[in-house]
Amino acid sequence: MIVVDDVHKHFGGFHAVDGATLSIEKGSITGLIGPNGAGKSTLFNVIAGVLPPTSGRVIMDGEDITGLPPHTLFAKGLLRTFQIAHEFSSMTVRENLMMVPPGQRGETLWNTWFQRSRIREDEARLAAVADEVLEFLTIDHLADERAGNLSGGQKKLLELGRTMMVDAKIVFLDEVGAGVNRTLLNTIGDAIVRLNRERGYTFVVIEHDMDFIGRLCDPVICMAEGKVLAEGTLDAIKANEEVIEAYLGTGLKNKESA
Repeated sequence: MIVVDDVHKHFGGFHAVDGATLSIEKGSITGLIGPNGAGKSTLFNVIAGVLPPTSGRVIMDGEDITGLPPHTLFAKGLLRTFQIAHEFSSMTVRENLMMVPPGQRGETLWNTWFQRSRIREDEARLAAVADEVLEFLTIDHLADERAGNLSGGQKKLLELGRTMMVDAKIVFLDEVGAGVNRTLLNTIGDAIVRLNRERGYTFVVIEHDMDFIGRLCDPVICMAEGKVLAEGTLDAIKANEEVIEAYLGTGLKNKESA
């Protein structure tokens, strides 16, 4: 579904992504791991159109999408979440979901004057869809809560719910487990697996929790210093000497024995 071909992203003399090449298979849940500063989030930003690459190409379903803006990629079904959730804190959880689909009638001044009944119909339909999404994510009891009052894990579930309000094809999740307790992380993991199996979502997941990666992801790709070091099962990645060296003695094997 996605091919990243020799992508570079430079910030002055700093090469955040330095010739990364990888592919994401349709229908997979791919893990992207690596030490801090490996270039993982920067690569996500390049793929999702947040940052233009210095050089290289990104291909989606055979189409060159290099440098396309996020809203164009959103319309093509490529979505990206962030390490820190970006909810609209003063709006309810349901309202946060309802505002996601583009092209709503209520977005134009003309329609607010002359098509109020249709706008109400649209809003009722979107509210019903949002409630289905919240039930799927097991947070329907929070539908009328202000999003700013949610816990970190609940906000991550809300971000995942946003992807369900449109026709998502591939979703890039950046540190979905950061600041999330184990119970909610399991809930998030369950939702990702169900979306993958039942709705055909393709996921790419940046995460430092190796238990979470091991449960969900195959294959796993490891980056370091802006490059792709290794790809394979998590067990194969753990045994790779280059990967162990990249973690500078605080890597996967040492973490397991700690």
